[in-house]
This record gives sequence, structure tokens and C-alpha cells, in this order.
Amino acid sequence: MRDIAVEAKMLAGSVYYHFASKDELLLAVYAAGVQALEVATTAAIARETDPWQRLEALCRAHLETVLRDSDYAQVLIRVLPDDIPHIADRLRELRANHERHFRKIIADLPLPPRTDRRSLRLMLMGSLNWAPFWFTPQGRDTPGVLARKFVRLVKERQDG
Repeated sequence: MRDIAVEAKMLAGSVYYHFASKDELLLAVYAAGVQALEVATTAAIARETDPWQRLEALCRAHLETVLRDSDYAQVLIRVLPDDIPHIADRLRELRANHERHFRKIIADLPLPPRTDRRSLRLMLMGSLNWAPFWFTPQGRDTPGVLARKFVRLVKERQDG
């Protein structure tokens, strides 16, 4: 908390004026990260009507947000709700609110009836959230290209 106070140019005790505890501060940072994802993904999917294009737009916006040089995105990726038992339920609620886009879009995909959409959603989100650990900005693929490739892999599997 002292390091945070120094960076914010305030006294260490002043942080507690705004946040009752370290967990509450973490929750606020986590909520800001989820809000950034919400804004980006909502705008991206609003422009599309085709289910596959909506999935690609969602993936692209999610990747662009988590790959941005942002402390908020890093907290979203690195902090798991069970890491902080006191606020785990609140963190899960924030995460579930964001996942509703994925649930809806994957539910709308023209997939075979026996497709395990839950597993598809969880594997997709895991892949997207892992990108900060392997993505290289100087590499050959942009977040948009990666989103297109992923959707193509899923769609081609359905087509044949």
C-alpha cells in the first residue's frame, strides 16, 4: 500500500480513506478492468449481425483490451477469484457479467446440436486470457488476425 501511495503522490494512510482494505482496492482495479472489457466488447459486437462475425469481433476486442499495456488488464488475467477468499464472490460476479457476451454469442452460433458450448466458451476465454503471456506485438499476427484465425478454426471444424 505504501508503494501505491507513493505512486499516487499521497500519504500511505490516505489510500485507506478511499479503500477500506487492500482487497477493496484490488476489487476496484478488477472492476475497472472488467469495465474496459465491457466497453470494448459491447461496441465491437454491436456493429455485427452475423454470428461468426460477432464472435470474431468479440475475440478481437477482448484481445486488444487484454494486450493493451494496462495494469487493469494484468489484474484481470493474473488474479483468480479464489486467490482472495474475502472478495471471491464479488470477483466471480464481475467476471460472470463480462462472460455473458461470450455465452450469448456462442449460443447463437450455428453449431451441431451436441456441441458442448460451455467447454467452447471456457476454452476460448482461456486462450484469449493467456495471450499476454505469449503475444509479441512485433510478431506476424495482430489481435484481429488472431481472432479471425480462431473463428476460422472453429467454423471450419463445423463445415467439414
